[in-house]
Amino acid sequence: MAVRIRLTRMGRKNLPFHRIAVFDGRTRRDGMYLEKLGTYDPKQKDDLKKVVINKERLTYWLSKGALLTDSLGCIFKKCKVATK
Repeated sequence: MAVRIRLTRMGRKNLPFHRIAVFDGRTRRDGMYLEKLGTYDPKQKDDLKKVVINKERLTYWLSKGALLTDSLGCIFKKCKVATK
């Protein structure tokens, strides 16, 4: 079982935001998640305010072997969220 940390889309038409959550690798994009870690709002102007995340739980899941998706890794790098 591969555990992935990825985005799930929320919001409405032309005003999206995303939840950052931990999923079983076989689950569909908007399916049931194991734990919600935070949110990502692409419409926010300030890059540092785009991502709101529980860093303790993020490091916990990464230490257990969870993998970030490529898009989420790029978002974390751009918004300066430490993943180590």
